[in-house]
Amino acid sequence: MNFFDPRTAAERFARGRPFFHPLVIKRVSEYLGLTAKVTSALDIGCGTGLSSAALSEIAETVTAVDISEGMLSFAPKTKGVIYAVTNAEVLPFADGQFEIITMSQVFHWLDRKVFLAEAGRVLKKDGFLVVYDNYISDEMTSNPKYQPWFREVFLARYPTPPRNWPSFLPEDVEQDGFSMIYHDVIENTISFSLTTFVDFLLTLTNVIAAVEGGREDVSETRKWLTGNLRSFFTPGSEEKLTFTAPIWILTPCD
Repeated sequence: MNFFDPRTAAERFARGRPFFHPLVIKRVSEYLGLTAKVTSALDIGCGTGLSSAALSEIAETVTAVDISEGMLSFAPKTKGVIYAVTNAEVLPFADGQFEIITMSQVFHWLDRKVFLAEAGRVLKKDGFLVVYDNYISDEMTSNPKYQPWFREVFLARYPTPPRNWPSFLPEDVEQDGFSMIYHDVIENTISFSLTTFVDFLLTLTNVIAAVEGGREDVSETRKWLTGNLRSFFTPGSEEKLTFTAPIWILTPCD
């Protein structure tokens, strides 16, 4: 199933996804030594537009695309950002049109070779492809009892759907027409209340597969998550969850 097509899933994304993307874009800008905005950038798999808003800080014009009309319907109007519905593996753009392509939390859903060939086509020869994510770990900084719950209870009820995890070994990316020039992993923490953490978990594909797949009603899922997580949160306060954000920057081979 397409986990991101149902409007119900898009509504939960718009409500529950944290805005971590500026952290990554800042690191990318620093590494590339950008002193001014690039002219044109493409954000692939933009979802509800958080990644596109972050990218607009370093690009005059951002073309933001997603295969899900439902997701794009929740994207906010952001100066310099143009949204379009399209398949990432068949991009309706001219050769060498973009200086930077970014993709957040989407590469693992694509056909690697097909997508990289298409990305290489629409990217300028001296341009950059930035692939990044922000994976939730099983660590709550203030409560070690959360870890076994996440591993043994949450993942048992909501297993991770299959995907093609990103791997950019030098010999592999060269076969796909790219060179990897940068890789780093940023560990970061995000603060959640009980309500906002439940909202976030409802956006994970683990849960989407169960809800939009028809195995559970979302109200049942929310009730189960709230009841299980209540003991980890002090009423009226927030807890910090640890995330890891891997970043890869690739450039077309000469």
